[in-house]
Amino acid sequence: MQIQFKEAPAPEQFAAERGRLMFAAPVEFLKGVVAMSGMPPADRIEVCFAGRSNVGKSSLINALTGRKNLARASNTPGRTQEINFFTTQDGPYLVDLPGYGFAQAPVPIVKKWQELLRAYLAGRPTLRRVFVLIDSRHGVKAVDEEILTLLDKSAVTFQVVLTKADKINAKDHEALFKQVSGALAKHAAAHPEIILTSSDKGVGIETLRAIIAGLD
Repeated sequence: MQIQFKEAPAPEQFAAERGRLMFAAPVEFLKGVVAMSGMPPADRIEVCFAGRSNVGKSSLINALTGRKNLARASNTPGRTQEINFFTTQDGPYLVDLPGYGFAQAPVPIVKKWQELLRAYLAGRPTLRRVFVLIDSRHGVKAVDEEILTLLDKSAVTFQVVLTKADKINAKDHEALFKQVSGALAKHAAAHPEIILTSSDKGVGIETLRAIIAGLD
């Protein structure tokens, strides 16, 4: 039976408040990791954010946490090839994966990052969900398919977050969802609900907070 993909609904009041309280509490940068040996203890659940370069990942994390400069842009020197861990109060780790698909990166660096990514996805038993960010203006591209396939192989549930939704017209949403749904239908690990967001306008932030707060 083929999965029917749909836009994630707005959360119920209780779920929305639970999400608000989680992210109203302090969220702090813990550490940047370049090898599995540097991972923090797997003593709580965690969620991670993945997306190609310039998809708006840092902006989304900052909007989610209500902090302007918590996550740094992918072109910040020294931070581009690290897996960055953030702590929430009595909640999960938020994990920011390096942006993928950056053609200018040297081959050895890309290979090292890919190896670390595979090891992380396969070796973190507390990883509950991967949020894969897709630019609303472009939909799922070939470079995205690579990580979606990797997530299938790692048996990690992933949920697509469409970013920059304010950059497309309302009439284009139907075509966008059709394209994204068609791409996701090929991936067994895909969550059936797609989250539509805009970091600038605050669209979908409450929904994403509630979803994260509801994971256990």
